[in-house]
Amino acid sequence: MKRISTLALTCVVAMSVVAQSKFFDKRSDFVERDSVYHIREIVVVSRPAMREVVPSQKLNGELLEQLNTHSVADALRYFSGIQLKDYGGVGGIKTVNIRSMGTHHLGISYDGVQLGNAQNGQIDLGQFSLDNVEEITLYNGQKSAIFQPASDFGNAGAIYIRTKVPEFRRYGGAGARGYENTNLRFKTQYGSSDMFRFSTLWEQRLSDVLSSSVSAGFLTASGKYKFHYKRCYPNGETAWDTTAVRQNGDIHAERIEANLHGRLDQGGWQLKAYLYNSARGIPGAIVNNVWRRGERQQDLNTFVQADYNKNIGEGFSTRWLAKYAYYNTHYVNKDTTQLPVDNRYKQQEFYLSTANVLELLPNWSASVSYDFKWNKLDADIYNFAYPTRISNLVSLATAIDYKHLKAQGSILATFIHDKTHRRGEFAGMNTSNSISKLTPALFVNVYPFRGTFFSMRAYVKKSFRMPTFNDLYYTDMGNANLVPESALQYDAGFALNKHFEHGIIRHAEMHFDAYYNTVHDKIVAYPKGQQFRWTMLNLGEVHIKGIDVEAEADFKIGTDLIATTRAQYTYQDARDVTDPTTSYYKHQIPYIPWHSGSAIVGLNYKNWNFNYSFIYAGERYDERENIIYNHMEPWYTSDLSLIYRFQWNKALCKAQLDVNNVFGQDYEVIVNYPMPGRNYALTLSIEI
Repeated sequence: MKRISTLALTCVVAMSVVAQSKFFDKRSDFVERDSVYHIREIVVVSRPAMREVVPSQKLNGELLEQLNTHSVADALRYFSGIQLKDYGGVGGIKTVNIRSMGTHHLGISYDGVQLGNAQNGQIDLGQFSLDNVEEITLYNGQKSAIFQPASDFGNAGAIYIRTKVPEFRRYGGAGARGYENTNLRFKTQYGSSDMFRFSTLWEQRLSDVLSSSVSAGFLTASGKYKFHYKRCYPNGETAWDTTAVRQNGDIHAERIEANLHGRLDQGGWQLKAYLYNSARGIPGAIVNNVWRRGERQQDLNTFVQADYNKNIGEGFSTRWLAKYAYYNTHYVNKDTTQLPVDNRYKQQEFYLSTANVLELLPNWSASVSYDFKWNKLDADIYNFAYPTRISNLVSLATAIDYKHLKAQGSILATFIHDKTHRRGEFAGMNTSNSISKLTPALFVNVYPFRGTFFSMRAYVKKSFRMPTFNDLYYTDMGNANLVPESALQYDAGFALNKHFEHGIIRHAEMHFDAYYNTVHDKIVAYPKGQQFRWTMLNLGEVHIKGIDVEAEADFKIGTDLIATTRAQYTYQDARDVTDPTTSYYKHQIPYIPWHSGSAIVGLNYKNWNFNYSFIYAGERYDERENIIYNHMEPWYTSDLSLIYRFQWNKALCKAQLDVNNVFGQDYEVIVNYPMPGRNYALTLSIEI
């Protein structure tokens, strides 16, 4: 309650300051929306003309607002090739992986700087709200730019989250033009599971070249929802059939983010401070009609980062990034059927990066980037290793964009040094280990016809991921002898992209990609020893074949009705080829469906917007052996949203009704973690 009261007080103070500035500058010739927003429309229309060498998928701010999604993880469900692990409810942990290679091979950047978690390598995307997000972009392989940090060249795939940059409305006629100095937005939402969400965004124009923004919000929910739980024996006889209420899924979370944006002559800079604080219950798995309720987790995640970029002359550009992050996790398990656990984990990360690109010829450029990372993990666990990791990354890249060809090549050198710092009687057990890797990549995109409406592309890339601190040093489970997990990717595809000035169809686009990936030395947990303790071993090898198809089209019917459609389909055959003597040799790996997809249909009529979204995941298995006992049925959900926009005095208002899982399907993304049935949310937002 103290945290919520403090956040609410901050919002009230912000409102009062803004209100004073509004009343102080009373101008009768205020114009609501003009050229600033027309520029946005031009960008969307011209998007088909962009020449990308790397396949990408995008969700912009307008579409994100129409979808009934509230976190980054929810939005990623509409990308092809993505698998989402969702443990249920508003506060459930949500992680993603790309093309069946695992969560650790996916890099996630927030305003250009990668998010990190050296402890377990997984980023809980449920903590990042969409309230201040302008665009989410997914790249397979790497970004279509050589002007990027060295770390970005090392991932098998990358997600870029870009927050809003303040834009201010113009007022006045031809004789006296100017800009508003303040934008303010409030958003409140109430829904099922006793969920209440409030957020505010305050943007301030400080000068012609300087602006600031503060985004804050809090979320509270009981996490309770009805679910139907049924299990059958292999012969079809019912073992359990229960309807109950999910417990211990509550969450209380606060988030605040402050930004300072500056413009330079041929450049710019940004400062960001972010804090997320949460306390949640972990409802646990339901097994044999019994589930545990003793687990709790508290997280305090905070970071500060800076971004500076500058063009020097006509052919040279430089970019500098810096970041310090501190993560504090408190995990408690009071389940009486297990040993009690009360542990704290403290992570620190320091990151420094410089990227430099030189235009050698009008159509040929080269870049060199260097990244430095320092990670440290502390915990109050007996015989803990207290590891630190120092990473140095150097990348060389070149790009050609000439007539019908665009190509990009890069090589990344990674040098990592790990060291443990055990204490007391275990000080003599300290270890030190160094690893170096070279990972090349080559991307080619060909435009055989004049214009950019059709292109063919292909790429090959090698990447790896380091074992996490948990993999290496977790007490009674870690294995300090683990080697990095490596991946090799092959991709070939084509794209069709066309804009029409007249007729019903205004824009049509399709992307097709076929790929083959191999993952070697896959890190798996394996039971070993008389006491059945688990240890981490390099045992896995996975071969992955897949197809991604994405299509979208925009229609204009009459003068007031606009329809947008988007669909994606993914086929994945991900086989475990580790050991021919095992019973699961060449079986589909756990939780990867052969078929999955989504569809979105939106209708815009004057001030009304209607949106329907559909998500499907086919049959899959929850264990290595593809036997009937481990089989999981397909699931699908249909979600609806209805939005009405109106003006109240000079404020722009929006009311939105969301109905999720309209048909109330019982389904599980993770086995024994039932998802909510039909649920509702009502949202009201005001922009001043």
